[in-house]
Amino acid sequence: MFEGRPDRDAEVVLVGRSNVGKSTLMRELTGHAVETGGKPGVTRQPNHYDWASEDFVLTDLPGFGFMSGVEADRREQIKTDVVRYVEDHAEHVLVGVLVVDGKSVIDIIDRHSGPDSIPYDVEMFHFLRELEIPTVVAVNKMDKVDDRDERLDEVCDRLGLHPPWQQWQDTIAPITAKRGTVNALTEAIRTHLHDQQRDDLFKFF
Repeated sequence: MFEGRPDRDAEVVLVGRSNVGKSTLMRELTGHAVETGGKPGVTRQPNHYDWASEDFVLTDLPGFGFMSGVEADRREQIKTDVVRYVEDHAEHVLVGVLVVDGKSVIDIIDRHSGPDSIPYDVEMFHFLRELEIPTVVAVNKMDKVDDRDERLDEVCDRLGLHPPWQQWQDTIAPITAKRGTVNALTEAIRTHLHDQQRDDLFKFF
């Protein structure tokens, strides 16, 4: 079980598979270096970044799914811990950001889709929404995608949102965290913060 969450009332969480760029995005949003690794699964505990004087914390949760050198039961445990963390703190979470790799997300979802299985990304998206957490899908690494609009429409389709993606700009945010191109995400987060009368948190995004 994860421990050590700062005692803060308001939270934005980043969730997603291993190696989709959550920690790079965290660094981009906070201007604060977080440990990032070339191989999946470097983050095993939540990375909390809080501003001491503010009642707000930004949390990068460990990646779920495949991690090199990590046994299946340990991977499953991490996923369970992530789900439990989100459930336990749902009432404090103002926005849930599901980070996916724009280059590989469609292949991964399609590979894990079947009559008896729901791909992690799709499952996590619906899980956040079931908890009534405003959810933004940060489609990362878009600099590596050629057919941008087509790819984003496919992401919508797999998540059960009717394309075109442009009508979901508070839900689908194409970004390239490594290059600092995260405006679509910060705009979407601000929309959700505004809806919850939390314009005071705009300064973090």
